[in-house]
Amino acid sequence: MFRIAHPHYLYALLLIPVLIAFFWRSRKQRRNALALFGQKDILSVLMPNVSVGRPVIKFIVLLLALSSIIVGIARPQFGSKLKTEKRKGIELIIALDVSNSMMAEDILPSRLERAKRAISQLVDKLSNDKIGLIVFAGDAYTQLPITADYVSAKLFLNSVGPEMVPTQGTAIGAAIELGVKSFSPQFAGSKAMIIITDGENHEDDPIGAAIEAAKKGIVIYTLGMGLPEGGPIPIIANGQKSYRKDRQGNTIVTKLDEQMLRKIAEAGKGAYIRANNDQVGLNNLFGEVNKMEKSELETQIYADYDDRFQYFIGLGIFLILLDFLILERKNKYLKNFNLFGERK
Repeated sequence: MFRIAHPHYLYALLLIPVLIAFFWRSRKQRRNALALFGQKDILSVLMPNVSVGRPVIKFIVLLLALSSIIVGIARPQFGSKLKTEKRKGIELIIALDVSNSMMAEDILPSRLERAKRAISQLVDKLSNDKIGLIVFAGDAYTQLPITADYVSAKLFLNSVGPEMVPTQGTAIGAAIELGVKSFSPQFAGSKAMIIITDGENHEDDPIGAAIEAAKKGIVIYTLGMGLPEGGPIPIIANGQKSYRKDRQGNTIVTKLDEQMLRKIAEAGKGAYIRANNDQVGLNNLFGEVNKMEKSELETQIYADYDDRFQYFIGLGIFLILLDFLILERKNKYLKNFNLFGERK
């Protein structure tokens, strides 16, 4: 890959056409001035060492030197350095419910938006741990494989929405099963999974999935998004806001299923925390996760790009030296040198 660290310095290249115009104008004025003294053939005899092409060559070399130095100052960078680091931490996978019920506004601005903000704050607190992100509704999908790249984690998080999973519903069991498969197979340290949902499971057996995960040493935490009294599910169409209704025309109210989430956490040997409008509770969960035993993690991360400015600066210096060596006048020692051995 290629990038320029300081692209604003490249505006200095606009000097090149200005210098070319100035050089062309000065050459034209010089020719006009010489024309006042006599004909070109006569003047060439009077000034035998004057060269017409050498000043042009020197100017071209000088322009190339200037261009090279400007590009060097802008710091061109090629590729990226991939390095392996060893850290002590845990592997953490967050499974985020993106079903339509997560758009309810009993927790402001919405259950899903509040959960995304809380996850972003949690990522900011991570240092040596690896994190992965799963989204689920009627089915579960890996949004971000397990990684130590926190910038990518936040980037992927920003794009999360209900439209990512075409099948609606709340398949918590499928999310747990996918999470179990998403941990690094070779990692034998502490593993934890946080399920963020309103708990309205309609699809599968999440308790059984949590039991199986616990057998493999994966601790399951649940975070309930929503209030017990629940709230309607908003629909925005043509700038107008309405609420989802059932077949009888009644407004659907989605409620937090705390009993289900407690059972899942208990089966997964973890803990359950309920969010509200004052706090989401991920800080408390992070405290629990942070108590887990840290193990050595080996991860490959992308460091800064490799600088290549020195090549351009070096080329510029070489061209400047070359410009000094090229004389504007013909060399009196070399002017009679006959390269092809022709007789005059």
